[in-house]
Amino acid sequence: MSRERIVPGTTGRAATAPAGPEGPASPPRRRRDAEATRARILKAAAVEFAQHGFAGGRGDRIARRARSSERMVYYYFGSKDGLFRAVLEGAYASLRDAERAVQLDPDDPARALEQFCRFVWRYYADHPGFISLLNTENLHRARNLRKSGRLDELVGPVVGLLSQLLADGQARGLFRADVDPVDLYVAIAGLGYFRLSNRHTLSAVLGRDMAEPEGLERYWVEAARMVSGYVRAGRDRL
Repeated sequence: MSRERIVPGTTGRAATAPAGPEGPASPPRRRRDAEATRARILKAAAVEFAQHGFAGGRGDRIARRARSSERMVYYYFGSKDGLFRAVLEGAYASLRDAERAVQLDPDDPARALEQFCRFVWRYYADHPGFISLLNTENLHRARNLRKSGRLDELVGPVVGLLSQLLADGQARGLFRADVDPVDLYVAIAGLGYFRLSNRHTLSAVLGRDMAEPEGLERYWVEAARMVSGYVRAGRDRL
């Protein structure tokens, strides 16, 4: 298992707070400075790994983009694995926060399901870096995510939201009673993810821009119909 350090030979010892004209910085100020530095490093690392993957990600570029040093990158995150795991956790946390803020129709479960689908697909389209990070982590068989202690916190809420949405539709006789929320989420995510994660090869092979806005809109309309047909009560079963 890789434990590659971004800064070989560093000790990881905390840097001494710089002294100003009035003496050393106060603890609250040091804390704010440390949090700001860590946030800049994390943001810079997200860009670096999205562009170059895990293997191609370089600490010196991250440090320059973050206006910091490689030593501080290692100080805050310990290793390249630790930094990449923090970036993944941050990406999932951003998705979770967006999911919590999405507005779904409380009186129309069918409409709410369509709104949920649209949110997921639009999120993928608007955050290509998220797709790149997930592609990289899949190459490594989710070794970093498996070490995270935050998976339930980051992924659980969206399945709970979809479960409640399904329950509302089932109570009104609109949705089948045997729809598994996890399977449904995977199906919804797949309908949006595959087209965008493979947009370059699909565009080259099929001769059509898979990320073109009008084409995406047409596709999302049909994809939403597929999801609706899948969950609809009383549909013909094979």
